[in-house]
Amino acid sequence: MSIKLFNTSQRMSNVQLPIIPIISNLIKKNPGTVSLGQGVVYYGPPQKVFDAITQLNYSPDYHVYSEVEGISNLRSIIIEKLLCENKINLNNKSDLIVSAGSNMAFMNAVMAITDPGDEIILLRPYYFNHEMAINMISCNAIIVDTKSNYQPCLDKIMNAITPLTKAIVTVSPNNPSGAVYTATVLQEINKLCKEKGIYHISDEAYEYFTYGEIEHFSPGSISNSNEYTISLYSLSKAYGFASWRIGYMVIPEHLSLSVKKAQDTYLICPTRIAQEAAITALKIGRDYTKSHLNQIENARNKLYAELQSINNICVVPLTMGAFYFLIKLNTTLTGMELVDRLINKHKIAVIPGETFGMNDGCYLRLSYGALNKEKSEMGTQRLIRGLKEIIA
Repeated sequence: MSIKLFNTSQRMSNVQLPIIPIISNLIKKNPGTVSLGQGVVYYGPPQKVFDAITQLNYSPDYHVYSEVEGISNLRSIIIEKLLCENKINLNNKSDLIVSAGSNMAFMNAVMAITDPGDEIILLRPYYFNHEMAINMISCNAIIVDTKSNYQPCLDKIMNAITPLTKAIVTVSPNNPSGAVYTATVLQEINKLCKEKGIYHISDEAYEYFTYGEIEHFSPGSISNSNEYTISLYSLSKAYGFASWRIGYMVIPEHLSLSVKKAQDTYLICPTRIAQEAAITALKIGRDYTKSHLNQIENARNKLYAELQSINNICVVPLTMGAFYFLIKLNTTLTGMELVDRLINKHKIAVIPGETFGMNDGCYLRLSYGALNKEKSEMGTQRLIRGLKEIIA
């Protein structure tokens, strides 16, 4: 009797491997490795968050499902934040949904606006989870190259639009490059979306992380853009909330029912205790993030200066946002081969550029947000020493 083999779906087989768990496993095999890999910050949530949730009285309200779209108190404070900081005024043409992080918000969005076979434009380098999500729902990610400084090229975006295009995705400040798109460029992309009858998905998870005189711009603030602009936000970076899984999305009102169908099916509602914690964090506001930006900027400046010292083997566009550099190395090694050697021989972890669609050479994403004062110099020196020894 023949034995039937049980296979995974072809759809999931076509999705790229999850790079973060792969790198995490390599780190576990090399104790003491300093990570410039996963995009997290070195600090945790405000102390007032812990004080608030430990003082919650017992109530059945905290142990039953909340509203799919998030509890009203949290939604109210987010609406106020959006108006004051992002200049986004919710009205009867838009809606607010609290999600379990902005990754879920992105999946909600693409499920609501696409059918199998549709196309969504991503800018290279792209955030890998966006590309993975698009493939998972049997749609096609159309990859459009950016300029050498990782800024969008409007002509290339226009040429990529077809009758199957449903959305253009922008991530600013950008993961993985750190580029901050100008207000002018974002306005032009948003205008193009309006003219073509497609959506503009704006991922703004790193909105508080800009340096120098650079300021963040929210496309959702553009007049009369609320019927086709989808804005995604997260508490993971700004408030050290990565594992608390709280994000939110501003969507056109006509997508509200579809988004709620999706979220109710695979989540039901964001964790109630995490929602209560988010209320406290948002009441403290962005000053909490600002209080930690000096350390992140110091780590950034030191890392950039050291990378400049090896510019014979390393090209580093100076970008002004998030907490990433995306560098190109003068080597015939692949990004993953270089990552493997850096972890195993030099105990420093980074992410290979292939994950972000960078296949025309050897690229690495360096994440400096997790470097506190103690690890900043150690991590930087290990990286520079490792790159010199491997590539020289």
